[in-house]
Amino acid sequence: MKYLMLKHYRGAPASVNDTPMEQWKPEEVSAHIQYMEDFKTKVEETGEYVDSQALSPEGTFVRYDGEQRPPITDGPFLETKDLIAGWMVIDVDSHERAVELAGELSAAPGAGGEPIHEWLELRPFLTMPPTDTE
Repeated sequence: MKYLMLKHYRGAPASVNDTPMEQWKPEEVSAHIQYMEDFKTKVEETGEYVDSQALSPEGTFVRYDGEQRPPITDGPFLETKDLIAGWMVIDVDSHERAVELAGELSAAPGAGGEPIHEWLELRPFLTMPPTDTE
């Protein structure tokens, strides 16, 4: 079962250690990134890691607007660049294991070196239902 773990800039309930990253000391940012790298290595070693990326705050919404017309960009809505900080895809045996890993990732250190206890969005990949071949 594959799951997407989304880290949010905002839009999720506030974390316990809710100081925005731009207010952290450089060593706090480094410790957070190291925790993320160590977590990734651990999940790679168990064979449950698929992929992950931190996302830049830049981004643009684009929509097709018909033949011979330029695409429409941006609009009066929040963009994912305002919401999503990054993601990790895991491939685990159960929903319970996905919850366990998301809980561990939620404990990454933040301001003051204290765990963030941030809320992560955990979403299963959509799969096709089994087909009856009889």
